Amino acid sequence: AQNGGVKAGGGHLEEDTSFRWQCVEQPIGKQLFQRFLEGSPGLAAAGALWAELEAYERCEEQERQALANGIRGKFFSPGGAQHCSFLSAAA
Repeated sequence: AQNGGVKAGGGHLEEDTSFRWQCVEQPIGKQLFQRFLEGSPGLAAAGALWAELEAYERCEEQERQALANGIRGKFFSPGGAQHCSFLSAAA
């Protein structure tokens, strides 16, 4: 849908099959997708990264720097505990 899948009245179009709608905005879709990531050895780090990024979004401002450094070391650094090699260095 050209308007982002939103009806004029504020509802969502039934035919919207975007990743964002199904796996981020819909609670059950989000939970199922996160379980899928956690249960797939090659994707588990991506699921853990997603959870850490959501925690970062919810944390207090004074906690953000330390949390960002932890995320960087764990997921973005080669040799990190859950290095996500599919991410570019610019991420």
